Amino acid sequence: MDRILIAEDDESIREELKTLLAANGYRTVDAPPCELALLDVNMPNESGFELCRKLRTQSAVPIIFLTARDSAEDELLGFGMGADDYIRKPYNSSVLLARIARLLKRQPSSSQTVRGLTLELSDMRVCYGNKNAELTKNETRILHCLMQKELCTKENIFEELWENSLYVDENTLYVNINRLREKLRDIGAVDFIRTVRGVGYRL
Repeated sequence: MDRILIAEDDESIREELKTLLAANGYRTVDAPPCELALLDVNMPNESGFELCRKLRTQSAVPIIFLTARDSAEDELLGFGMGADDYIRKPYNSSVLLARIARLLKRQPSSSQTVRGLTLELSDMRVCYGNKNAELTKNETRILHCLMQKELCTKENIFEELWENSLYVDENTLYVNINRLREKLRDIGAVDFIRTVRGVGYRL
């Protein structure tokens, strides 16, 4: 049973969400670990943005903002913090459940290995030989994309990262690829990511 973290300061909405999720086969929790997180933005102790940032340092689980904050700036900030989706209140129950199911379906197996390089998705860590390195959420998803396909186009990676190229440009992708290459090189996995000029990247 998938565990869903609910960070919501309105008790009536929190109970409504718990009832909805339980009726659809999910288990709700108040703290990690979890398979998906639902975060409000406005909370008394720390904002949902800050909680999202902290979650992203520990995990690559899907994060959905469920909030009354409806400005484009807040939505962009949410995606910038590492959220996978942003839903405005009042929400439609069927739409919320569909988006939760879509994100959970995207979650891959906990580890993958290609040519001796192992990606631990739940820990956002890559291992090669007896060395390992911690990855960011974006680096984890890029490496996962590269491990899934013989050749990843830039569009494939955009979809893996943000599902909408509105939130990413080629320079951002280039920076993430270079940082990932440096981390792989530091653990002895030299020249693992190869550029296919004009198309994308491959392992």
